[in-house]
Amino acid sequence: MPDLTLLGLCGSLRRESFNRKLMRAAVERFGPATFVDGNLRLPLLDVDVETEQGIPAQVQELADQIARADAVVIACPEYNKGLSGVMKNALDWVSRTKGNPWRDKPVAIMSAAAGRAGGERSQYSLRLCLNPFRPRVLPGPEVLVGNASEHFDAEGRLTNQRHLDQLDELMGELRKIASARRD
Repeated sequence: MPDLTLLGLCGSLRRESFNRKLMRAAVERFGPATFVDGNLRLPLLDVDVETEQGIPAQVQELADQIARADAVVIACPEYNKGLSGVMKNALDWVSRTKGNPWRDKPVAIMSAAAGRAGGERSQYSLRLCLNPFRPRVLPGPEVLVGNASEHFDAEGRLTNQRHLDQLDELMGELRKIASARRD
């Protein structure tokens, strides 16, 4: 069987964000796969743009990546007690494309944040925003890396064993579901 395709979506645009580092750790723990790093540098949703020019090419590419992926991992920071505007904008744009690339797609979510709750509210709001698309969002384990600056080394590797164990379990479950869907 060919490798699985794992799509990663990071709700922070900063190259060295803790959520990007967390996503990289998750990808390593997923195991052999073709990894695609989804581009969330999208224009702001503007229905006038859509009406006049159609769906922007980079939005359609993201929707196509979601559709082609066997599984999706989302790492999203918490901004002002909710998911990031970058992630919300991407979800809103993809909802405007034809079809529903999210339907029944296995999805694992995680977060890293400066606060002690580790992005708990962002995960809650992300689940609410994904719900209308009907993906298979894994219920857990919840990977919430609080006080994120304390849990990554100078090379950007996650060092906290509890979080690593949670990632192992979450990515193992994601891989199992993605593999079963291909059979």
